[in-house]
Amino acid sequence: MVEKLEKDMIEAMKSKEKEKLMVIRMVKAALKQEQIDHKKEINDELLTDVVSKQIKMRKDSLLEFEKGGRQDLMDKTQAEIDLLMEYLPKQLSKEEVLEIIDAIFAEVKPTSPKDMGKIMGEAQKQLKGKADMKEVSTIIKEKLEAI
Repeated sequence: MVEKLEKDMIEAMKSKEKEKLMVIRMVKAALKQEQIDHKKEINDELLTDVVSKQIKMRKDSLLEFEKGGRQDLMDKTQAEIDLLMEYLPKQLSKEEVLEIIDAIFAEVKPTSPKDMGKIMGEAQKQLKGKADMKEVSTIIKEKLEAI
């Protein structure tokens, strides 16, 4: 994925795609900052973390733009999100996410909502970058409340 990011940046420069180039440069800068701040090696896992954060920030912005009625900014931000999604692993469907969560519940055997941390920890390991963790958290909370 890191190599794909590099190739896409060069291609965006050659084809003069300003928006794509801007987003890729933003990701690269955030990746470099993360590497420096946390002394981590740049790899696909770090790229997934950075891209996930970038998408989350843009989704939050989308909500604000929607409240303000700024369709132009909503379209631009959605295009950036779509571009960033290319650098994440294939996203799982809701059914696949539910299957994994059910398997985690069978393994952990929670007894009350207090077990949320154990389940989320395991869910993070298995689903990070492959599903929206906010959605995963909501599903887990609902299942725990039903216990």
